[in-house]
Amino acid sequence: MAGTERAGLAKHRDRLLQTATGRVLEIGGGTGANLAFYSDGVTELVIAEPEEAMAGRLGRKLRGYRIPTRVFLATAEQLPLKPESFDYVVSTLVLCTVRDPARALAEVRRVLKSHGQLLLIEHVRSDDPKLACWQDRLRRPWSWFGHGCQCNRDTVENIRAAGFSTSELRRDNQPKVLPIVRPLVIGAAKRNG
Repeated sequence: MAGTERAGLAKHRDRLLQTATGRVLEIGGGTGANLAFYSDGVTELVIAEPEEAMAGRLGRKLRGYRIPTRVFLATAEQLPLKPESFDYVVSTLVLCTVRDPARALAEVRRVLKSHGQLLLIEHVRSDDPKLACWQDRLRRPWSWFGHGCQCNRDTVENIRAAGFSTSELRRDNQPKVLPIVRPLVIGAAKRNG
């Protein structure tokens, strides 16, 4: 992913995550690719990571990190956190890999404060019918290669169905990757009510 980060994904992360302040939950923290982009306006960062090896690696990376942070083992579908306790939830290239997107988004909505926002960069189904067809055809082999990535998901519709406003989301393309994983959605989804 280093080439993809240099080709523009890091800039997307930087612009998006600079808006996060207060208490922030990141789902699927992975290797900590977002850590460099959080502003000092973040008072606490909580990271849910479902894989023990990744959580351990992430914990080591956090030594001396400037923002108070804790990592715990959990899937996005089952967050052992209090309702309405976070100002922001961050999801970068995670909603394409969760087993149950509807359940994960319900959990995100549950832990967000009433004014909270979901900040995201996610693979999505292409608007181009030909590319969408290829996403469908190659979904299974790509998921084996891409650590469970289901690049043909209609993530924007899933977000709407979970009770979020999607007016601040925009489509873009991820550079330096296969065409089936280029379509992205980036931005903030506000919790309705």
